[in-house]
Amino acid sequence: MAPNQLNNDGTERTIGQLVADATHDVSTIVRSEIALAKAEIAADAKRAAAGAGMFAAAGFVALLGLIFLFHTIVAVIDIWLPEWAGYLITTGLLFLVAAVLGLVGRNSMKKIKGKPERTIKNAQDTVTAVKSAS
Repeated sequence: MAPNQLNNDGTERTIGQLVADATHDVSTIVRSEIALAKAEIAADAKRAAAGAGMFAAAGFVALLGLIFLFHTIVAVIDIWLPEWAGYLITTGLLFLVAAVLGLVGRNSMKKIKGKPERTIKNAQDTVTAVKSAS
């Protein structure tokens, strides 16, 4: 007989004691796996936060670059037209791009259904199947 199936006094352990030990061992394994998963997720979350911060900084710097690009466009237009005309043309183009993007966004939002129709249908089918089976 294996040593772990004997009590301290040398008698055989009962099935209840063995089941209790197995339950305790499984519980310990599950808790340790959950702790490991939490540690991994926490490390990934820190990396994700750092990456998101870098994306935000990159977006801010890109926005500054875009502003300078628009000033450069105005300076180029200023070669042929007055400065105010360069700013007017650039501003008009920006408003035009904003309007097009707004319309595309609005059309995309209109296509949103707002409810998970396939999921609702699958749930109803499941309820019907369970009712018919009982």
